[in-house]
Amino acid sequence: MEAGADGIMIHSRQKSPNEVLEFIRAFRAKDIKTPIVIVPTSFNSISAKELGEAGANIIIYANHLLRASFIAMKEVAQGILEYDRSKEMESKCMSINEILSLIPGTI
Repeated sequence: MEAGADGIMIHSRQKSPNEVLEFIRAFRAKDIKTPIVIVPTSFNSISAKELGEAGANIIIYANHLLRASFIAMKEVAQGILEYDRSKEMESKCMSINEILSLIPGTI
C-alpha cells in the first residue's frame, strides 16, 4: 500500500474462498481505494457477486473459455474422423460470416 500499487491480484490454489475473503477484509480495513482483482479458478464455488460484495473490483475467469473450447474442438475433430468429412459437424461450428464479423473491416 505504501508503495502505491495500482492493484492487488489474488490467485489462490485453495478450494475454499475463505483465505481470500479474509485477505480482502484485512486489506479493505486499511485501503478502500486500491483495486482488488480476483482469479477464482480453484475456489470456484463463490459467485462474482459475493466477491464484489466482499470488496473485490474485478473477477477474471482466466482459462474457462479456453478449457471449454478444447472440448468443442475435440467433439468436432472426432465427428470429422467418424464421418470422413466436415458436413455433419457444421451445426457445431460458427459460420464463416460470424467469424469475419468479429474482425473489423472484413465485412
